[in-house]
Amino acid sequence: MKTIVVTGGAGFIGSNFVYYLLSHSTSSRIVVFDKLTYAGNQRSLQEAIETGRVHFVQGDIADSRQVHALYHRFKPAYIFNFAAESHVDRSIEGPEAFVRTNVEGTFQLLQESRRYWMGLKGRARVDFRFLHVSTDEVYGSLGKTGSFSETTPYAPNSPYSATKAGADHLVRAYHETYGLPVVLTNCSNNYGPYQFPEKLIPLMILNALEGKPLPVYGDGKNVRDWLYVEDHCEALWKAMTKGSPGERYNVGGSNEKTNLEVVGTLCRQLQRAYPAGQNPALLEKGLKDYGKLVVFVKDRPGHDRRYAIDASKIRRELGWIPHHSFDTGMEATVKWYLGHLDWCRRVQEGNYGRQRLGLLKK
Repeated sequence: MKTIVVTGGAGFIGSNFVYYLLSHSTSSRIVVFDKLTYAGNQRSLQEAIETGRVHFVQGDIADSRQVHALYHRFKPAYIFNFAAESHVDRSIEGPEAFVRTNVEGTFQLLQESRRYWMGLKGRARVDFRFLHVSTDEVYGSLGKTGSFSETTPYAPNSPYSATKAGADHLVRAYHETYGLPVVLTNCSNNYGPYQFPEKLIPLMILNALEGKPLPVYGDGKNVRDWLYVEDHCEALWKAMTKGSPGERYNVGGSNEKTNLEVVGTLCRQLQRAYPAGQNPALLEKGLKDYGKLVVFVKDRPGHDRRYAIDASKIRRELGWIPHHSFDTGMEATVKWYLGHLDWCRRVQEGNYGRQRLGLLKK
């Protein structure tokens, strides 16, 4: 039985990927290795663990002893590295954790992967792969036109994106220097189930349901390319199983939207699923439209204006295409959060009160 290790598998994209594996790699054992920070929660994996095919290990990728024990115990064929500190606003307030996990943690995984891979024999050595999940934010900011390709120079503008860029460079270097069979992916903004409520879409959904303000940074015209998380999971599986060692693949949903457009779509989907006229929190304020909750707030420091992904390489070489439009993905996302409000409440308890993060302190 092939063993697949998913680091950061209790987080947003990682937990969705575990469920994807259960459906698409039916003969594999899945090992989740997660530190369980505020953004990682075993509740997200409850149904997966109950299948008996998913084994959970709590651990830190920046701890070399724990990483060595993980490889020694489970002898993985594939490593998917999702483990990361990922919220830009938090990186502005406290960059140290981002350096430790994103740079030092990736380094420890690469070191152990190299040692482990060198000791493998025959087919096991040929088949071993390490896939590192990264972000389009490493490329910096775009103007009104153009898109990021796999050859776009790096120009990170936040502590978060800088640490992810550093990790990407290490991954590439371990292939070029040691021959380690790595695959690197850079994705656009993900959305969907199990996303921690500090991020734009779940934050807006929960605030809207409670009749709280929907804070939009700056003028609301910052543009992102939105990718439904299930489509991303399919792309990662194709990159691991069909991609070539040493290759990089950009993954995007071809859904460029301003933040205002995102919030507008969300409000319309909420109106269909739970009309404001039936929501006591809105009725108390005399509002019949979720859009009336939108407020503009001071912009984030160093806020990149526009991202856009050129995903033609993964489409052309691996045959991947996204299956969800922005409207269908948002409809599914809103319905999921409406049906999992208890999950939302539990993951926030003692961790986060949906307060504004990332403001520079004097």
